[in-house]
Amino acid sequence: RLRDEKHVREILQRAREGRVDVVIGTHRLLSADVSFKDLGLVVIDEEQRFGVKHKEQLKKLRKLVDVLTLTATPIPRTLHMSMMGVRDLSIIGTPPVDRRAIRTFVSKFDGATIKEAIERELARGGQVFFLHNRIETIGGVLDYLTKLVPQAKIAVAHGQMPEGKLERVMTEFIDRKHDVLLCTAIIESGLDIPSANTILVDRADHFGLSQLYQIRGRVGRSRERAYAYLLIPARRKITRDAQKRLSVLQQFTELGAGFQIASHDLEIRGAGNLLGPDQSGNIASVGFDLYTQLMEEAVAQLKGEERREEFEPDVELPIPALIPEDYVPDVQQRLFFYKRLASAATEEALYDAKGELRDQCGEPPPEVDALVEVMSLKNELRALRMRGLKSGPGRLVVQLGPDAALDPARLAQLVAKGKGRYRLTPGMELVATMDGDAAALESARQLVRELRGCAQAN
Repeated sequence: RLRDEKHVREILQRAREGRVDVVIGTHRLLSADVSFKDLGLVVIDEEQRFGVKHKEQLKKLRKLVDVLTLTATPIPRTLHMSMMGVRDLSIIGTPPVDRRAIRTFVSKFDGATIKEAIERELARGGQVFFLHNRIETIGGVLDYLTKLVPQAKIAVAHGQMPEGKLERVMTEFIDRKHDVLLCTAIIESGLDIPSANTILVDRADHFGLSQLYQIRGRVGRSRERAYAYLLIPARRKITRDAQKRLSVLQQFTELGAGFQIASHDLEIRGAGNLLGPDQSGNIASVGFDLYTQLMEEAVAQLKGEERREEFEPDVELPIPALIPEDYVPDVQQRLFFYKRLASAATEEALYDAKGELRDQCGEPPPEVDALVEVMSLKNELRALRMRGLKSGPGRLVVQLGPDAALDPARLAQLVAKGKGRYRLTPGMELVATMDGDAAALESARQLVRELRGCAQAN
């Protein structure tokens, strides 16, 4: 935006003639009057800032050239398409050296809190962002901050300022001629000011999750500890979705948490419409899980992959396996962790989910440990293509089913070695005796281990 029209025309002319190798630009590069002699690669940074019209332009490019998309917080539809296999996905989870997590607080709009946050940062020689995203009222906020912290040098920056003045204010802030930059969301991306390590966001409930994550990332760009204050109205309720967004941002403060935050954004906002203009929104007619399953099947078919029938083994044991209400009181949080545990397809993913539950709610009770063990048994049974496992008086019954991935000879050896402990029924069930209901879980684990030894060789 700080280049004059003559300079822009000259660069575009050189691009058309092939006299430049790399062109760096904004959305302007997607305009109809822009062309390239031999375009081979398009790199899209900050993908979440591109709207539907821009995406349509990019779709045309995808047919001709390779496209690499970069973003800390993907739009829900983009993330969902990547997770389904429509697009390739890779994650960079390693933060820069010496970076520290940003401490994040959700607070009511309160003069004492704001004053303390600003004065603490100034006392250690740093600078502060104060984000107020309404140009009409930004002058009133300037007066308020001037009275609250009279010793601070405060500058204002927003998108309706003349370009020369805006550039001068930003340059002066970088040169540390101002202590506090009162600004709009114009600072959301592209700024790297190591000396600014406190940010206060007014009416944080009005921002989206990925936008808040980007805004928070304006601080903490050095080895200094950074602080983010998400301010909400003192006398007004905020929406349930806003509460979820702020809770997620407060929960995920570690470096490289963008993917987890984008995943939560996908859950809160929905995956949108694959073929239509909506980049977020819920699937109302068929349900999200069924929609995802149908999409995965369609992608596998187009790739020529053989897709086996999916099934969910049933495990019925006489033990309490659940997340107790007194351990996780919030029903939405309980449902979230039930879903996390149920969708954990590997032991590592299962114990990661349990670790996250422990981090948030404390040491889990025995019922949660039992639930994790039951989910682990389900994963084992699924890998062996078995239908289920249930208990009866003094016995365990494994429903093998016609597709069980077991070697018949090895299974026969197991039954023979059991000396009456095991028997096979005509209905493709393996019945094993056990010592009382109290030992059901341990007996089930032992039985599944032995069946794993009967698995067919790959």
